Amino acid sequence: MTKNHGKQIKDDAKYEALRREGYSKEKSARIANTPDSGKKGGNSTDLEERSKTELLAEAKKIGIKGRHKMTKERLIQVIRT
Repeated sequence: MTKNHGKQIKDDAKYEALRREGYSKEKSARIANTPDSGKKGGNSTDLEERSKTELLAEAKKIGIKGRHKMTKERLIQVIRT
């Protein structure tokens, strides 16, 4: 049974699985709280084909801090990790 991590973590099971894999608390929480983070497939475009504005929106959804100061290339790198 998964532990309840409070209302700040939306998917407790995913959070615990990520922590067991060695992810940090912050990254685990960010992934567990991202809507549809576990879905694969779809019609998303390659990150290189997206505009910087689209990448900034994606970074905001993920919760990346300092995103406005990053170049497009750096945003792509951070979003992928």
